[in-house]
Amino acid sequence: MAGGAWNRGLAALLPIGLALSAPAFAADPPASPAVATTPPATTPAATTPAATPPARRERPPRIPTADFAVRPQLTAPVLSPDGLHLAARFTVKGEERLAVADLTGKVLTQLLSIPKKTDLVRYFWAGNGTLIAVLGSTVPWFADEGYATRLFAFDVATGKSHVLDNRIMGLKGDDVLWSDPEGKTLLMAFQGSVYDFPAVYSMDVATNRAKRVSDDHGDIWDWYADSSGVVRYGFGYTGEHTWQMVYRSGPADKFKVVLKGNDDKDDDSVIDSVVRLSQGSDTGYTLARGADSPFWALYEYDFARHARGKLVYAAPGADVDLATVSDDGQKLISAQFTDDRNRIRWFDEKLATLQADLDKAVGADRQVWIASHSRNYETLVVAVGGALDPGAYYLYQQAAGVMKRFSQSNDRLKASELAITNYVHYKARDGQVLAAYLTLPVGRPAKGLPLIIHPHGGPFGIRDEGDFDEEVQFYANRGYAVLQPQFRGSGSFGKAFEDAAKGQWGRAMQDDLDDGMDWLAAQGTIDAKRVCVIGTSYGGYAALWAATRNPERYRCAASFAGISDVPKWLKYSGRFEGTKHRENWRAQLQGDKTFDLKTVSPIYTVDRLKVPVLIAHGDADTRVPFKQSKQYADALTAAGKVHEFYTIADEGHGFTKADNEQLWLDKLDAFLAKYNPAD
Repeated sequence: MAGGAWNRGLAALLPIGLALSAPAFAADPPASPAVATTPPATTPAATTPAATPPARRERPPRIPTADFAVRPQLTAPVLSPDGLHLAARFTVKGEERLAVADLTGKVLTQLLSIPKKTDLVRYFWAGNGTLIAVLGSTVPWFADEGYATRLFAFDVATGKSHVLDNRIMGLKGDDVLWSDPEGKTLLMAFQGSVYDFPAVYSMDVATNRAKRVSDDHGDIWDWYADSSGVVRYGFGYTGEHTWQMVYRSGPADKFKVVLKGNDDKDDDSVIDSVVRLSQGSDTGYTLARGADSPFWALYEYDFARHARGKLVYAAPGADVDLATVSDDGQKLISAQFTDDRNRIRWFDEKLATLQADLDKAVGADRQVWIASHSRNYETLVVAVGGALDPGAYYLYQQAAGVMKRFSQSNDRLKASELAITNYVHYKARDGQVLAAYLTLPVGRPAKGLPLIIHPHGGPFGIRDEGDFDEEVQFYANRGYAVLQPQFRGSGSFGKAFEDAAKGQWGRAMQDDLDDGMDWLAAQGTIDAKRVCVIGTSYGGYAALWAATRNPERYRCAASFAGISDVPKWLKYSGRFEGTKHRENWRAQLQGDKTFDLKTVSPIYTVDRLKVPVLIAHGDADTRVPFKQSKQYADALTAAGKVHEFYTIADEGHGFTKADNEQLWLDKLDAFLAKYNPAD
């Protein structure tokens, strides 16, 4: 398939009416007592009590589903380098747009439409005047389907956009290694032929012309450039577990294989992410781990000697998820990790002081993040939220010392009526210690409660973070305890926890959900005969498989955008797991090649289902194809199984429209009242 054929059709990314003015700024956030910035110890006891009940609170009123389903008008704001423009996802009459606002107020906000059945994957600035948007879509690919991405450039001054697809033939068209400060060129890695490995090209943003600057290299899928835009390093899997690294010191040198390894034997040399290579230097920073460091941590690294240097930063008992450096690669800026919640370690003293001041301003019951910033950090977008707070965005001008709100996620919900979420631990049947979030309904004794098990999506490398979740609060408001297990394979818990999930999809990963239920039942917190599993994406799969595998345990299950055919999805999903780990993805999910994934697929085991299930799926979903649910529902109908199935028109892998999320919650409300009532 010629890559240009379909992505020309995505050129519907065009500006529409300039109907909105720049965001209006509302009140400052209220002052609150200071909050401690030192992370808590993360070595858990084998188990922790289900929850310490707070002071007695009255049972709250029944909150309408429409109030939970309110969609934020604005999400994911990104400032331009000069701090004068802001790009964000914007909701207009239930439709998602990409908005570009002039923060000086001189120009009306520009809105860009997103084509139907297309994902707005992400967006970033190339210089101060060009916004690059990544769009993705399911496309025909040989005899099957694939997920393809392409870049679009939007010129803020002219309001015009065009695709950046010259010479791209493969599925992946969004691997940007570097952008020059003025935004004129992008350094991109992509396949010039579907039969080749990716080469690196310089893409002229204005003309959509690509020039090859570095040839492809056998088995190398991931390329990295230094701070000046020179391709220096490549990584790729040569087999299921074997990999190699290639490196050169400068643009005149040839790439050489500097290291080969095996995931199972050479983990001390594995590099998860090159943070930055500095111009004119063989040293840089990486996230790595090894026998002496079971968690991803930030290290210095000598690429010429392929040697890990000194440890720069290790999070206490957790993986470092992300590290940032200055544009020139010379200065470390921050490292981010998650224990019971998201945390950040600033290496810059001024930014560390600013973070402490922001924490003090919002109080101990909420979190605050610098969500985006200008290049000089003088203009900041600050995100504030918490488990009881859906969140808001503030614009902070450091020179003025004033932080003003310009967007609020949901103003209908009252914190006093929402349920507190606790971070707990329990043991699985094999002794593995698992973390979880437990939310108990307000105004009800913590004894004999009905339970909703709510597994997260992903599943690998993803986790819950203890922040606001409207579904969790909806279930709690209806009288259910809610358990969000961080089953094996969830992100941030280190190598041993990751390894414990290999080949355990539908097996030990599923046991972890059952064992959480048993732990709560043993304490008397929940009634083991009143349990339902509800989830989205992988969580939807886990719900359907729970009801199929252990119908004696569960009264019902509900899935939104869930997976029913695991082998089919394994083939489709390799694109989402990243090229570096594509070869390893099958082994992570399946384990032994002889294991038949159909035996852990709901669609192939319909005869085992004995409890009611609720299924819903957006027909524009490109992450988990709609037919994963449609074909399963057809199989249930043919087998005469009790189920409900709803097609959510024009919705993707989540909700962009409030009416659609309200429909989902309304259907859940009625389904739970019928098959697992709280009262």
